Amino acid sequence: MSSAGVDVGGTFTDLVAWDGRTLLVAKVPSTPDDQSRGVVAALERATEQPDGVLHGTTVATNALLERRGARTALVTTSGFEDVLAIGRQHRPSLYDSMVDRPEPLAQRRVGVDRASPGSGAVADLDDPESIAVSLLYGYRMHEMERSIAERVSQAYPGVPVSLSSEVVAEFREFERTSTTVLNAYLRPAMSRYLERLERALSSRGVAEVAVMRSSGGLMSLTDAGQLPAAALLSGPAGGVVAAAELSRAMGFERAISFDMGGTSTDVSRIEGGAAQLTFERPVAGYPCRMPSVDIHTVGAGGGSIGWRDSGGSLRVGPQSSGAMPGPAAYGRGGTLPTVTDANVMLGRIGALGRSLSLDGSAAERALADLGDQIGLSPAATARGIVTVVEETMAGAIRKVSVEEGVDPRGAVLIAFGGAGGLHAAALARRLDMEAAVIPRLAGVFSALGLLLSPPRIDVAQSINDLNELAWAAESTHDAALDGLVAATGGTGPVDQLVDLRYVGQSHELTVAARPGDAVDDLAARFHMLHRSRNGFARPDDPVEIVTVRAAAIGEPALRWDDVPPIATGEPSKPQERTIVAADGSRHAAAVHQRGSLATGNEIFGPAVIEDGESTTYLDPGDRATVAANGSLVIEW
Repeated sequence: MSSAGVDVGGTFTDLVAWDGRTLLVAKVPSTPDDQSRGVVAALERATEQPDGVLHGTTVATNALLERRGARTALVTTSGFEDVLAIGRQHRPSLYDSMVDRPEPLAQRRVGVDRASPGSGAVADLDDPESIAVSLLYGYRMHEMERSIAERVSQAYPGVPVSLSSEVVAEFREFERTSTTVLNAYLRPAMSRYLERLERALSSRGVAEVAVMRSSGGLMSLTDAGQLPAAALLSGPAGGVVAAAELSRAMGFERAISFDMGGTSTDVSRIEGGAAQLTFERPVAGYPCRMPSVDIHTVGAGGGSIGWRDSGGSLRVGPQSSGAMPGPAAYGRGGTLPTVTDANVMLGRIGALGRSLSLDGSAAERALADLGDQIGLSPAATARGIVTVVEETMAGAIRKVSVEEGVDPRGAVLIAFGGAGGLHAAALARRLDMEAAVIPRLAGVFSALGLLLSPPRIDVAQSINDLNELAWAAESTHDAALDGLVAATGGTGPVDQLVDLRYVGQSHELTVAARPGDAVDDLAARFHMLHRSRNGFARPDDPVEIVTVRAAAIGEPALRWDDVPPIATGEPSKPQERTIVAADGSRHAAAVHQRGSLATGNEIFGPAVIEDGESTTYLDPGDRATVAANGSLVIEW
């Protein structure tokens, strides 16, 4: 069965198709008004239509960021109607009195009697478009929530209902309710999009469509429509999966994935060839307690706009020129200077893709306009933009390493995305990392990651005491496996995890659970992890287990070991182009075509390496070696 991974970004929609023998790639502009049009446009570049499409989408994320979700009502336990408004004591900005938490997404909130929540009439919900049900102990009261859902559905036929016991069966009523409301808020928008996508693809003969989960696996269209909160990080998760596979294949014990696209940069830490997961994260200010790849995102991409702030300083992003009009150099009417324009001005980009030439004069005009405001020449402004955006991205890398107690020294930076190779070496040097690695197909690496991602079912269950551990382990294992069988018709391994904490602590750490583990085995792992993360452990203090997790994992469409070797083209004589180095010096740099490079080739900076979807820049003193799998390993 042939498959295509299609990843929608803020600027470009990328495709990697696999027919069992060869890989085909395509990159087209994204269509923000309806992402399915960009998906279809990417598929039109394929030589033959695939049987299945694996899709990374930002529809749920965009609907939340732009507040385009449904009119949502919340049914909860009486006395807890304001749990979303009260929240926690955490403040978005400790010293800024003008910053407040976002408004609750469920404006209409009603309570049901605590003693008998399944009886009585549900109050008027003001004509909702979606409904969330989250009782105080909903993680243990599935039947009660189900009963309320049946009564609500009778009163409001056709309106989707999200139950906290199905969305996230975990304790902490605020976070569970927030996640359930998020899910309800996004369901209609996600369902409408997926219906359009399914119609468009089925008319082209595509039989199966799957959507990327935030946790790094695939789910069916039906599950994605019912559980959009699980797809809030659908877009960037594919790249992290691919980076983890590459890290494992190349034997890197520690790596950091660095995905720089047109709109944002996503970074994530990889340990022992495995991506790190988190089980709660804020999205647009709203807690979302769903498993996700632990990604930190900053508004720094190739399309990020340079601007002068009120104090006269140069700033870059988070505003982006997007797909249209894009950077000034694209020649589509953009006039504001971007990171891409800066790289064009510095000679580091000469062409983008196989069909898009760049307008260097337009880039220079845009940079000159900003330079006039801050008193710099166009070239100096370009260097300033690159310096500022690289510091922003270095901060993101520190966030997932230094701030989590992990030293980035000794790790490698796996850089991809259309712009990742332009800045990877500079960032790795700045953080004293071991090397920077630019994989083959770097410009469409997240789409490749979709092909490498397995079907996945995530299940969690909070427990109240250790006597329930065996029951929770068995029930989550069986639920995850049953879900995988229902979604794919096949089985697979089930990974189990447990959340532990010292008695009296308010936060947990998650450790792996292995068959035959006793509580003492889990506690020993917890003590070690606690010492690593927090600098201390208390092995004599009692430990409690609060949540049991399971993830059933199927077979991916493509395994890394099956990726065909690089097909080296005819050796070509490098061209030459003048570039401006990081220190401002000008050099005649060799411009290589990546497709003509063979395993073992070495390229010394200053140099530029171009392919159809991305560009790699080497500053003076950098050295790139072509690995056997086609990756560029940059050292200095």
